[in-house]
Amino acid sequence: MSTATDQTQPNDGTSLPDYPGTRSPRCPFDPPPVQAGWRRADGLPRVRLSNGRIAWAVPRYDDVKQVLGDPRLSADGHRFPQLMETQQHGQPQAFPRMDDPEHSRIRRTLTGEFTVKRVEAMRPHVRSLVDRFLEETIAAGPPVDLVRTYALPIPSLVISLLLGVPYDDHAFFQTRSATLMRKGTSQEERKAASGELFGYLLDLVKRKEREPGDDLISRLIAERVVAGELTHRDVAMSSMVILHAGHETTANMIALGTLALLENPRQADRIRDTDDPKVVAAAVEELLRYLSIAQDMLVRVATEDIVIGGHPVREGEMLVFGVPSANRDNSVFDMADVLDLDRDARGHVAFGYGVHQCLGQSLARVELQEALPALLRRLPDLRLAVPLEELSFRHDMVVYGVHELPVAW
Repeated sequence: MSTATDQTQPNDGTSLPDYPGTRSPRCPFDPPPVQAGWRRADGLPRVRLSNGRIAWAVPRYDDVKQVLGDPRLSADGHRFPQLMETQQHGQPQAFPRMDDPEHSRIRRTLTGEFTVKRVEAMRPHVRSLVDRFLEETIAAGPPVDLVRTYALPIPSLVISLLLGVPYDDHAFFQTRSATLMRKGTSQEERKAASGELFGYLLDLVKRKEREPGDDLISRLIAERVVAGELTHRDVAMSSMVILHAGHETTANMIALGTLALLENPRQADRIRDTDDPKVVAAAVEELLRYLSIAQDMLVRVATEDIVIGGHPVREGEMLVFGVPSANRDNSVFDMADVLDLDRDARGHVAFGYGVHQCLGQSLARVELQEALPALLRRLPDLRLAVPLEELSFRHDMVVYGVHELPVAW
C-alpha cells in the first residue's frame, strides 16, 4: 500500500507548478490564471502544495462535487504526516480531519448549535453587534482599517459568545489562528500555536465544568461529557476548530466582499437599495461563489485506485480541491468571472461539499447578510482610502482576503 508520504518530492524536485498559483495583480478577486487552463485541459494537473507535498489538483466543478462525496477519499489526518507533526502530545484529532463513522459521531454533537433555525434566532444579536462595531468605526473617523474595526471584530465576538470564550482574550486566539493560517509558518511555530490555543481551551473547558454558563462549551459538558460521549479534550478540540475557523473565514469574506462591492458600484447599489432579505441572501451567495476564499485548505487522500475526470489516481495519492476554480467553471455558472448579484449561485461549493461541508455555514451567511448591507447603507460614500494596487492581499495565507482595508467616506 502506498502512502501520502510517498509524494514528498516531485520527480526532479522543481518541475511541478506551485499550488494554488499566482493571482494577477490586475484581477485580485480572480483565482490564479493557471487554474483556468487546468479546467480546460484533460486530466488532472500534478502540483506542489505550499508545505512541499505533491498532489493532484481537482479544478473542475463536476469533479469537485463528485469526488468530495466519494467515500474512497479520506480526510483522516493520520494520512497527512505534516498535520500530525504539528500537534502537541495529547491533542485529539480535529473532527474535520476524521473519516466516518468517528467524524459523524463528533459532528453530531455540534450540529444542533448550527441549524438554520438556531442561527436565525441569533440574527437580532448579530445585528446589534454589527450596529455596535459600525458605530465604533464611524466614531474612529476616516481613514480606518475596516479589517481591524469591523470585519474581524464582528465574527470574533459572535463566535466567542457562542462558545463562551472571553472576548477579552481575542488578541490571544487571533494571533495563534493567524500563525496556523500562514503558509510560511514553520513546523515548530505551528506546533507551538496549536498547543497554546488547545491548552487555553482545555483550561476553559475545565473552568466551565465548575462554572457553567449559557454557551456551547457548557452545554457540551452537561449533555455530552457527563453522558460519556465526549471527553474534556474532545470538547476543547472541537471548540478550537470552531473558534479558529469561525472568525478567520467570515472576517475575510466581510472585508473582501466589501472591497469587491466597492470595485463594482452597480452591484453595491443592488444591496444598498433593497429591503428584500431574499435579494440580500442571493447576493451573499454570489459573493461566496465569486470570491471563494478557501485557497488550498481542502485536501484528501485516495484509499483505493480511482478515476477522476478520466484521470487515474492511485491509492495513497493526495488530492487538493480547487474551490475557487470550481466556482468559476463556465460550464456551470454562465460568465463565471463576472460578479452578478442577480445570479442564482446556490450551487456553489464555497463551503465544500459532502459530509465534511462547513458546519458553520448558516452562521456565516447570517453575519454576511447583516454586515454588508448595514455598512453600505450607513456609509453610502464609502470608498478605498488608497489605490487598489497598494492593498496587501493574503497570498501568504490559506484563507484569501486582505490584511488591511483602509477606507474613507
